Amino acid sequence: MAEYLTVSTLTKYLASKFSRDPYLERVYLTGEISNFRQRPHHQYFAIKDEGAVIQANMWAGQFRKLDFKLEDGMKVLVVGKISLYAPGGSYAINIETMVPDGVGALAVKFEQLKKKLTAEGLFEARFKQALPQFSKKIAVVTSPSGAVIRDIITTVQRRFPIAELVLYPTKVQGEGAAQEIAANIKRANLRDTFDVLIIGRGGGSIEDLWGFNEEVVVRAIFESKIPVISSVGHETDVTLADFVADARAATPTAAAELATPNTKMDLLAFTKDQENRMINRLSLLLRNKRDQVEKLARSVVFRQPERLYDGHIQKVDRLTERLSALTEQKIAANQHRYELTARQLIPLYSKRVEHQKNRLENAYQKLILLDISKIKARGFSVITDKNGKIIKSVSEVNRGDKLLIDLYDGQVNAVIE
Repeated sequence: MAEYLTVSTLTKYLASKFSRDPYLERVYLTGEISNFRQRPHHQYFAIKDEGAVIQANMWAGQFRKLDFKLEDGMKVLVVGKISLYAPGGSYAINIETMVPDGVGALAVKFEQLKKKLTAEGLFEARFKQALPQFSKKIAVVTSPSGAVIRDIITTVQRRFPIAELVLYPTKVQGEGAAQEIAANIKRANLRDTFDVLIIGRGGGSIEDLWGFNEEVVVRAIFESKIPVISSVGHETDVTLADFVADARAATPTAAAELATPNTKMDLLAFTKDQENRMINRLSLLLRNKRDQVEKLARSVVFRQPERLYDGHIQKVDRLTERLSALTEQKIAANQHRYELTARQLIPLYSKRVEHQKNRLENAYQKLILLDISKIKARGFSVITDKNGKIIKSVSEVNRGDKLLIDLYDGQVNAVIE
């Protein structure tokens, strides 16, 4: 009699076959991503080709290790283990590693990062800074031992020897290169003394140049206040640093030429340009001033200058009228008060005048008494010596002294015997 199996028993049997089969323990699979929608942690999607579809699981730990972004339709190479999910009765591949098929992981990462940064506007022309015409101080971020720095030094010394070069020794490939490039770009910006900054390295594979494709480098260039010239790889090599830089040079020599003037020709061109600008500016200024003068000459004020005073004359008339009115009001308001005050003061001042009159009369009488002519009229005289000194005492004269006696009606000369 046949023995009937339960679904669970059959599924467990098949699952054990999947787990023990050496061909299914590590499967190398190629196909196209299908039905992908990124989830917060573990990822569930499908891998398909023209004839079949297989479910795929990728746990969060493996998914975080991807250095490119999964998209529907992307061809990939995956390595994983086949498993059977008993409750659903379906099998799937649990992916351990995944790389893009065909163009390579770095190329995919390049295009995806380029698309992202383009959407943010980092490569737009409106953010590009103009290179100075005469750079007196140039920063260089590159390896101190490569041909790049030697070519830059030679070119700068030939074209513009007064320019100062400052090298920031930098690792330009391998692990940690991107972080060092970005750090030195920021260091150069901290000094705030450079006119232009050159970053670069020689040619190489996409792996060798990858440091200049890293997002940290691209953002450091974008945020630089110093104009940046990118010279990475050969002329055919293109990096994201070239897209974001203010200028791109095919070679280090070309970068140095962009950073410096061709001394004689550029100085002549600069001088001529400044001359033309000055002439144009002065011509415009003179034209504007001439127009202003002509406009003023046609003004009513110049044709009838007396009109300048019309408003002021009217204002003075109004103020004069107001002043007269206010004065009359003030006088009228205070007139009565002044009359009362005068009536009160008259008796007081009359008494004071009478008192002063009496004092003056007394002083006059005293002066009359002191009048020398009045004294001499009463029989007195004034005796003086030959020098006009008044003699007051007999001790002041000697025998033979000549004296002058001044009487009321004349003078008498006398001699002391």
